[in-house]
Amino acid sequence: MSGNEGLLSSNSEQRFYQGLAATCIANCLQAANFLSDRFLRRAYYAPAKIEELYRHSMDSAFSLREAFLVTGAPHASAYYPRDFAWFYPDVLDPQTIIDSEDATRRIRLLERSVRLMLGAVRSGIITTTLIPVKRNRYIGANYFALPSDTLLGVQGGLEQIIRADFRASPHADMGKAAQTGRALLTEYRADLKRSLLDLAGSLEPYDGYGIRTLLCDVRAPRSAATDTRAERLRFVTNASVYATFQQSIRLGIVDQNELEEILGRSLSEYKTELLQLFGRDGYIKHSLDCDAGSPAFSIALDFVNVQHGFWDFSNDEERTLFSATADLILAEPRFRIPDTFHFFVSADNPRKKLIHRIATPSYQGRSAWPTFNVEFADRMLEYDEFSRVERYRPYAREILRHIHHATETHGGYQELLSENGLQYRTWAYRGAIAHSWFPRFLTVWSRAYGVPLIDWTQPAADKAFT
Repeated sequence: MSGNEGLLSSNSEQRFYQGLAATCIANCLQAANFLSDRFLRRAYYAPAKIEELYRHSMDSAFSLREAFLVTGAPHASAYYPRDFAWFYPDVLDPQTIIDSEDATRRIRLLERSVRLMLGAVRSGIITTTLIPVKRNRYIGANYFALPSDTLLGVQGGLEQIIRADFRASPHADMGKAAQTGRALLTEYRADLKRSLLDLAGSLEPYDGYGIRTLLCDVRAPRSAATDTRAERLRFVTNASVYATFQQSIRLGIVDQNELEEILGRSLSEYKTELLQLFGRDGYIKHSLDCDAGSPAFSIALDFVNVQHGFWDFSNDEERTLFSATADLILAEPRFRIPDTFHFFVSADNPRKKLIHRIATPSYQGRSAWPTFNVEFADRMLEYDEFSRVERYRPYAREILRHIHHATETHGGYQELLSENGLQYRTWAYRGAIAHSWFPRFLTVWSRAYGVPLIDWTQPAADKAFT
C-alpha cells in the first residue's frame, strides 16, 4: 500500500487515510465544524473565580464522552499530536489533579490518545492533524505545511505516561499508567525509531552566513505550533526537530551514535550551529527569510519552544542569546497588549496566505496566546535557576497574574486574546476556551510563586487564592 495515498492500517481496530482526496474530505469536515461552531455554539459561561472555572474545564477536557484528549471548542472534532509537547505536558502533574476521579479520567484519555497517535505513526501518518471520519477511522491531514513537531508531541505524550509515577501522588492509578507507558514504548519503539531516522535523513544542508548546518525547511515551510506563518527557515521548526532528537534519546528509542551518523555531526555541534545561525545578530531571529530591520520585528514569542525542548541553558552562549531575545520582547511596547503582561506572538503580522487574511486575521501575529506566554514565563524561570540570579522571576509572575485575571474575566482559559485583550473573534472564528491547556498554567504558577494557585489537598472552605 502507498504511504501517501489511500488506506493505511495499523491494527484491526484503527484505520488511517491520507492523500489528496482524503485531505479534501478532511478540509470540508473542518470547515463545517468551524462554521457551525461559529454560528451555533452557545455563549461562553459567565466570569467566575478560578477554582470554579478550573473544575468546569477539567470536566470538559476529560469528559467520559471523549475518545481523545482535545483542546476544546471548536477544535474538539480534530486531534493535534503536537499539542502533547506544546500544551499538554502537565496533564498528570499531581498538583493540578482535583481528585481520584479526575486522575482516572485523565489517565484514561491520555492512554487512549497516545495509543491512537502511535497507531498513526505505525501506519506512516506523521501529520499535523487527525480528523475522525467515523468510528476508528481517521484522516491524517497537514494544514499549511508538513509538520516539524508531530513526533515531538507523540513522544511527549508517551513520555508523560511513562513518567506518571516519577512525582509523589496520592492516586494509585499513576503507577499502573507508568507500566502501560513502558509497555507501549516496547511495542512501538521500532515504529518510532523508523520515523525518527526518516526525519533525520530528511534534513537538508544549508550554507549561509559562513555557517554550514542542516535544516528541516530549506525548500519549503514546515509547521510548528504557530503553523500558519507559511515561512521557510524558521527557528522554531528547527528547534522542534532538535528537541525531538533529544527526547528520542532520552526515551531510548534511538541510539545517539546512530542518529549522529545520519546527521554527520554530534548533537551538541548541531545545536551550536543552530544557535550561531539564528543568533548571529545577538538575538534569536525567528526566520532567516525575515527582512525586517528592527530586532523587534525579527523575533517571535514562540522562540521559547517547549518544556524540556531546545533550551537547556547549559552554557553562557545559550543563556546570553535567550536573555537578549527575552529582553527585546519585554522592552518593546508593540509586543504586548497595552497596560498588561500579555505578549503577542510577534510585534507585527507575518506574511499570510489568503485564508488567513479572510478568515483569521492576526491569528499568528497581533494576538496573545496565553500558552506561549506561560512557556515564556517558564523559560525565564529556568534561566534564573541555571544562572543563579533572580532576574526574570518578577516578569514571569506578572505574566501569570495577568493570565489569571483574563481567565476569570472571560470565563475560562483562552486559546488566544485579541490585540485589545478581548476574546479573539472574527466572522469565521468565534474563539476557543482551551480547557485542556489549563493544567500547564497551574504547574508553572506553582513554580513561579512557590505555592499552588489552588491547593486541592485542603478543604474548600480553607482554600485561599493568590
